[in-house]
Amino acid sequence: MMQDLHFDTQHSSTPTVDLDCDVVVIGGGIVGATLAAALKDSGLRIIVLEASSLQGAIARERGYALSPLSGQIFEGIGVWDQIFPYIGKYRHIYLSDADAPRIVKFETKDLGTPYLGYVGEHRIMLSALQRFIAEECPNVRLLCSAQVANIAYQTDGAVVDVTVEGQQYQVRSRLVVGADGANSQTRQTAGIKTNGWKYWQSCLTFMITHEAPRNDIAFERFWPDGPMGVLPLSGNRYHIVWTAPHSTAKALQTLDEAEFLEKLEYFTGGYLGKLTLNSDRFVFPVQLLQSQDYVRSRLALVGDAAHRCHPVAGQGLNLGIRDAAALAQILSDAHQHGEDIGNLRILKRYERWRKFENLTILGFTDFLDRMFSNNWPPVVMLRRLGLLMLRSLPPLKVLALKLMTGFVGRRPSLSKQLENGDRYP
Repeated sequence: MMQDLHFDTQHSSTPTVDLDCDVVVIGGGIVGATLAAALKDSGLRIIVLEASSLQGAIARERGYALSPLSGQIFEGIGVWDQIFPYIGKYRHIYLSDADAPRIVKFETKDLGTPYLGYVGEHRIMLSALQRFIAEECPNVRLLCSAQVANIAYQTDGAVVDVTVEGQQYQVRSRLVVGADGANSQTRQTAGIKTNGWKYWQSCLTFMITHEAPRNDIAFERFWPDGPMGVLPLSGNRYHIVWTAPHSTAKALQTLDEAEFLEKLEYFTGGYLGKLTLNSDRFVFPVQLLQSQDYVRSRLALVGDAAHRCHPVAGQGLNLGIRDAAALAQILSDAHQHGEDIGNLRILKRYERWRKFENLTILGFTDFLDRMFSNNWPPVVMLRRLGLLMLRSLPPLKVLALKLMTGFVGRRPSLSKQLENGDRYP
């Protein structure tokens, strides 16, 4: 137990308090919390610094597509039972080019799994991880409302200056992990540059209820303005990610609700019957980002701090979950063999594992968006030929499905205990 981490935050006049740990994770969102939970049995002492309050961190109306591999990772950690009953599951994926009549249908038999994927709400997933850390991870301390002021990297460790409700602390750690999002201050203060670009599109996200007879189909509908992901949640609801040019997305956000739903029924092809909006409409710009380095001596980046892709095909959070599982495996193995977990040679193992795989998905999602988000006749003909090939060539269809669901590339050891079919999530 990390007894030295139970400290008093009531008096800001007290001197700076020193805390020692092995890994300090900056960012307590889903990816940062997943990393901490994955290190439960590692023998390492972990401190997670989250800028928001405990409730503020989970207060986000957002849904995420979760691949079967992400489900396996959560199962391996031990938190899946707290997530699985409360999230959407889909057995079918319907992929279509605008309102063209031919649809590519992916089924569970193509992958040999009970589900092709899941859709988890932010609040459900993060609250489950927070609860798991509090109840099952005595080696992890989550500090909320934590404002990082400075990070000093040294030969044998790092010192993080942080303020929690007026009390100042110096956290001494062998390794700093940046899990603080696409605008990561951890990455920027380390001087790590990024490659990428901002798209001409924004995403409009919201949730609806529907009257369709089934709730186990995920739709990816490609329109000239951008793709639309339609993802089933629990309770006859769908989470929708509608990509469009910036001005169009803003106009859709402010459109009268009745007119908005009328447009939505058209763009969803009428598959969902009568629709009811049951959340606010949020808009955020789309960006592709890849950090030039994932690691430095005493530093590693995970999730959006390291990379960000177009939301088409719902890959973003899944990449971050795989980052967390991979880094946890590298750190646990190194610690068991008496190696220095903050040494650059050790951390390069994580970078070699994840950087190219993430870049492959970034390129895949960029290709999909550019191929389908236009009306140039030669490209339209080419992409519809591609869809026809997916329909007609089962091996190609299975390969595309495995790429989308996380089953291409190296799998973290956390997921391997499910490969023999003992209890597939």
